[in-house]
Amino acid sequence: MIQMSKILVVGSLNLDYVIEVENMPKAGETIFGKSLKKVPGGKGANQAYAIGKLGGDVAMIGAVGDDDAGQILLNNLKSVNVDTRGIESIKENVTGQAYIYVDANGQNCITVISGANAVVDRDMIDRNMELIDDSEYIVMQLEVPVDTVKYVKNIAVSKGKKVIIDPAPAIKNPDVNLWKGCYIIKPNELELATLTGKELNNIKEYKEAVTELHKTGVDYVISTLGGDGAIMHDGKNLKSFDCKKTKVVDTTAAGDTFTAGLVIALNEGKSIEEAIDFGQSAAAIAVSKKGAQTSIPSRDELKNI
Repeated sequence: MIQMSKILVVGSLNLDYVIEVENMPKAGETIFGKSLKKVPGGKGANQAYAIGKLGGDVAMIGAVGDDDAGQILLNNLKSVNVDTRGIESIKENVTGQAYIYVDANGQNCITVISGANAVVDRDMIDRNMELIDDSEYIVMQLEVPVDTVKYVKNIAVSKGKKVIIDPAPAIKNPDVNLWKGCYIIKPNELELATLTGKELNNIKEYKEAVTELHKTGVDYVISTLGGDGAIMHDGKNLKSFDCKKTKVVDTTAAGDTFTAGLVIALNEGKSIEEAIDFGQSAAAIAVSKKGAQTSIPSRDELKNI
């Protein structure tokens, strides 16, 4: 039996306001929405929740406001056994919020209000250093301050930890030192274009961009390409992975679920190729349901795919 290590997620927690629409509104256009739901979200919380639901030993560092929304998010993470000791409640601040439009094709666009996520700083990391020490994999995104992400990355790499960064939301002209020493960076196709500063229109251009990004000093670059599957560069070889076919209802949690499946599989000793396949399977189930954390599958559901 494989002895699994603890996984640490450092990132954002948001309460998502999900608005269903027929088509995305254009600039200056007023439209009617079909429905409005409040659901737990935030890229960091989504990934921690998914890792917990898939059976991983996971902790999280982050921040919520001293409000009802924060308690909703904490309770939801605890329901899948996420260690929430590193999530601090910030007085006189609000929990992060995200407004998510989902159209009839399941595609989405998202606006994020940072709230307490903006105060996830070096001091908070220092107060929770034990969680870094206890973890083998450190998973991060860019919904908390980039300076904090870089700080955690540098500490974790110096301690021999494996750092996985999901560079979302992507930043233009990033400091390439942010990626140096990372085990994996995992942009989707839009983030890949932003990070490389190039317009990418086909698989050939995606592959060239992944190859360029690998030169920043990471072990693996994995880019998810929606219906076109995924590509991975390991420094020697560029490999393609076909998309898992499924009916797309809502893509909100696809990337976060993929990341969770990826790190869970790696933590269980699977190869990078097997881990990508596992992540794709988890994401395929997530996109077939509505919502962020509500769409994330259990381990039992993955047995049927």
